[in-house]
Amino acid sequence: MDNDICQMSAIELQLAIQTKRLSPVEVISAVLDRAQSLQPILNCFITLCGERAMEEARAAEKAVMAGQPLGKLHGIPFSVKDLVNTAGVATTFGALPMQHNVPDHDAVSVRRLREQGAILIGKTTTPEFGSKGFTDSPLFGTTRNAWDAGKTCGGSSGGAAVAIAAGLGPLAVATDGGGSTRIPAACNGVVGIKQSIGVIPHDQAADLIGNQTYVTPMTRNVQDTALMMQVMAGADAHDPWSIGRSNEFTIPSANPDSLSGCRIKFRLSPNDEPVATDVENVFQSVLAQLTQHGAHVSEMPTLGLDIEPIWRTINHTTWNGRYSKLVQERRNELSPTFQRQIESVVQFSAIDYQAAMFARTALFHRIQALLNDADFLVMPTLTRTALDLGTDIFDTIEINGQHYDNIRARWYPWTMPFNMTGHPAISIPCGWGTDGLPIGLQIVGHYQRDAELLTMATAIETVLNLRQQPSFDL
Repeated sequence: MDNDICQMSAIELQLAIQTKRLSPVEVISAVLDRAQSLQPILNCFITLCGERAMEEARAAEKAVMAGQPLGKLHGIPFSVKDLVNTAGVATTFGALPMQHNVPDHDAVSVRRLREQGAILIGKTTTPEFGSKGFTDSPLFGTTRNAWDAGKTCGGSSGGAAVAIAAGLGPLAVATDGGGSTRIPAACNGVVGIKQSIGVIPHDQAADLIGNQTYVTPMTRNVQDTALMMQVMAGADAHDPWSIGRSNEFTIPSANPDSLSGCRIKFRLSPNDEPVATDVENVFQSVLAQLTQHGAHVSEMPTLGLDIEPIWRTINHTTWNGRYSKLVQERRNELSPTFQRQIESVVQFSAIDYQAAMFARTALFHRIQALLNDADFLVMPTLTRTALDLGTDIFDTIEINGQHYDNIRARWYPWTMPFNMTGHPAISIPCGWGTDGLPIGLQIVGHYQRDAELLTMATAIETVLNLRQQPSFDL
């Protein structure tokens, strides 16, 4: 029964708690027990909040029994990536120098979830300051893929994705600065969205005006993502991109008819970068199913812009501004890979940065042009399945027997563009590689039309009908 509870969706738990078929104490206890059992295997939490979570669960149960008004997420467990502030619970940024940092307030997104009754069960792993597409750090070690302990879980929201896949709570708060939600979602067979900029307020970015990072939901199905959006979205004075934004999210129905007449453009990779044969085969199968359900599918041209250098110039210059002093003062506590990334841009000038911002504008115009006569864009989230555990961001990547430099440009060329343009992009599971690992499909919508994206993603999820989850011998 406990494992059955752990595999329930947030919407199923919502109904079960409100109708008194399950108590918050039963739910939180089951998830915490499973988390403690799997933590030695997966290593996806930096902190578990067992005592505090059980105390909140008992209070939540009393509220149910007393007939008090209940929030949308009353008694439902959630986790938070350890980049996002949580009042009274350490927020370490996955870094040894920050291991004793305890915020005195919740981030806006966390506060909104808790106000609707969600119960924090723990902080999930992230590489130092969310700095790469793998999840390891001198602070906590390495987080393993939920499907294969010998493979990476992706990153930087790797702990969040593994926790969701493994049944350690149905809801997770993640972040995404270049694919950090969508990469691990694809690696672990879960749903990860990077919403339009400003839809969910982000109050921790150092440069809010030039920001390309997002606080994001991660779940096991699209309807749960919509539920999180209902709670997390809406204007907040701390985020200028959010000001004036309303929250009109509803739970989309699982209706494949939404595909009929839909104009969808596709491309395997932005500029003909190599894609693994098994990923291409699964992707072509998805396109065929979309066509069978009435979608009008056509191939789009190449982007014509070399994305990774643009993203890296903006992102790493920002990191250098934030962390160069820390690297100088605490070098022995930080990984060589993190140091190398920070120091890789020390020669970049203000002109280099501004040129990248101009290119970011050109990219926005390019995506807008592609969407002029399309409702959605679709592409593989990653060019191949999860890489071997221990792979470094500066290593090569193997695709179809060939080795290539620049893992960012070769493994996730399609995630970085939409951080820079602000368009909503969601990764959903769409099949399996020849190695048995999940493959992700990325769907991109019109700017600020996130609700339409969720409707389409739900329809495609329904058509694909993938329900397999990783199993563990407990």
